[in-house]
Amino acid sequence: MLIPPQPDPEGAARVEMLGFSKRFGALQALDDVSLTVEAGSFHALLGENGAGKSTLVKSLIGFYRADTGSVMVDGRERDIGSPRDAAALGIGMIFQHFTVVPGMTVAENLALAGRDLAPVIHWRAERERLAAFKQTAPFPLDLDARVAGLAAGEKQKLEILKALYTRRRFLVLDEPTSVLTPLEADEVLGQMKALCQAQQLTVLIITHKFREVFGFCDEVTVLRKGRRTGATRTADSHRDQLAGWMMGVEPSETIAATAAPAAAAIPGTPRLAISGLQVAGHEGLLAIDGLALQVQPGEIVGVAGVSGNGQRELVAALTGALPMAGGSVSVDGQPYVPTRRSMTALQVRSLPEEPLHNACVGHLSVGENLALRNFDRAPLKQGWFLSASALKAQAQAGIAAFKVKTPGPATAIQNLSGGNVQRAVLARELGAVNDDPPRLLIVANPCFGLDFQATAEIHARLRAARDAGTGVLLVSEDLDELLALASRLVVLSHGHVALECPTANADISAIGRAMAGDLKEAA
Repeated sequence: MLIPPQPDPEGAARVEMLGFSKRFGALQALDDVSLTVEAGSFHALLGENGAGKSTLVKSLIGFYRADTGSVMVDGRERDIGSPRDAAALGIGMIFQHFTVVPGMTVAENLALAGRDLAPVIHWRAERERLAAFKQTAPFPLDLDARVAGLAAGEKQKLEILKALYTRRRFLVLDEPTSVLTPLEADEVLGQMKALCQAQQLTVLIITHKFREVFGFCDEVTVLRKGRRTGATRTADSHRDQLAGWMMGVEPSETIAATAAPAAAAIPGTPRLAISGLQVAGHEGLLAIDGLALQVQPGEIVGVAGVSGNGQRELVAALTGALPMAGGSVSVDGQPYVPTRRSMTALQVRSLPEEPLHNACVGHLSVGENLALRNFDRAPLKQGWFLSASALKAQAQAGIAAFKVKTPGPATAIQNLSGGNVQRAVLARELGAVNDDPPRLLIVANPCFGLDFQATAEIHARLRAARDAGTGVLLVSEDLDELLALASRLVVLSHGHVALECPTANADISAIGRAMAGDLKEAA
């Protein structure tokens, strides 16, 4: 007999998910998955995109009803038919995107999180409860601060505080550090770990960062194509084993996510030289103000920073999406303006963020998208017409060279997965389809939302371009990615360079302080 949720249990919860299966039409999203998270443990859930991670945890919290399977909480089978049932058992989830109300205060957001919120809040009693909670909260909080004025890291902490204030004892964290600086990420996960060790909380974290898995997690479970492929204590495992479980191959077959250090950049005229650059943001204020940086041939220069500090405007200005308000840019010593003619002449290519929306025409075919750089040149252009046979041959060559998984070159590119859209754009921008390799490559968040295999492939392509003499400007919000690929790092804060340093033996604390805007301490 299933036992309905009971109110307000205490202490860290032990949760077992037994035999979970879930089908959406023809897609078997989960296939007999079982997972046990011990009370007080910090447990990682890994898997490529589409592996079933989100379906599993949403089934746990009652967002979905699994076709088969049962949930045991503290050794007793429970019926969780809705998020409200999960909340009654102290089970909650921190989603990747914020659910706080910007126009309200911290206190109002905390009060609003209660599952039994009365039509009228009695603020004297609520304030007393909030004051008592504040004394034990893992993060400091100003109850009267307006949420709209909080930084991204503070909003993420508030999401966690909401769950703790409403007495959650088992928390699912979905990519909780994607908007945090390294120091903030370590602080948040460290505090969660401390609560687990004190047996006040159990955590199941969905992450793609192995640094977080091995730095904070006690155990790890891996899903692949809806099935559990492995589970182990992190102390008994290693990166290649987990990657192999994720991709369905032996550890020796996985694509290396790291590589030998790059050869020294080629001295001489920079591939890219920026001096005094100014770029206005969408509200008319300067998002980039007086920026100077250089990229040498055969070098990857990383640009780090918390989202909203000018990175997007920098890429937009260099690719022509935003005008430059001041300063100068040169490529190989030649003045550069981001027009199609200039980019073609100077062999400048780009891989923008969200390539399906920013680098492709979704309803056009894969072949047509691969031709956007050279449709007006031979061999594609034959007099006044576009050669269908040349277009098809070029597309087939690019698809083969970059292993783009598609039914064929005539398939609309919007029907491809994110990783395959990215592969197609790389095939075009790296010259695989037109024998025109770039001299400068401008890249923005190239692996956002992609799985481990696609990420490793794209990193390998960027290293290969670097080794061929291409200068690469890599803008990313993933510091681990920058440290793995770049030889130098530039940190942007409020449109200025807050720190510039080599990535070899980089001081992560200094980088984190610079990303947080503490210019004096980072210097």
